[in-house]
Amino acid sequence: MNESGLSETAMLAGLRDIHLPPGTAGDNIAEIAAAVALAGLAALLLASLFRLFSLRRPTARVPNAADRVAALAALPEPARRIACLHLLRDHAPERYALLKDRLYRPRDSLDLETLQAEVERHV
Repeated sequence: MNESGLSETAMLAGLRDIHLPPGTAGDNIAEIAAAVALAGLAALLLASLFRLFSLRRPTARVPNAADRVAALAALPEPARRIACLHLLRDHAPERYALLKDRLYRPRDSLDLETLQAEVERHV
């Protein structure tokens, strides 16, 4: 190997000799194909974004009070008691406030039938 390095002027002169060919066969066709490919990708992107934002999404149906009362029958007894209390709290807060004190009294606790009667009366 040559131990002496190239001088800066020799290296720059060597780089000036490197040129791309002035025009190759098919150069225009390649540019047109690249432009068509980019336009196609942009069209696909816009179409997918338009479809994403234009789809109608089904709205979640919020159960009304009658549906919630009807669903009580399928619940086990402890869950039914809690669901009755939640219904009263949501739809008849003044009645819930009167009944919630009875929840913690050992001798005068609320039974499920009383709660269901209150729900049917007030909800």
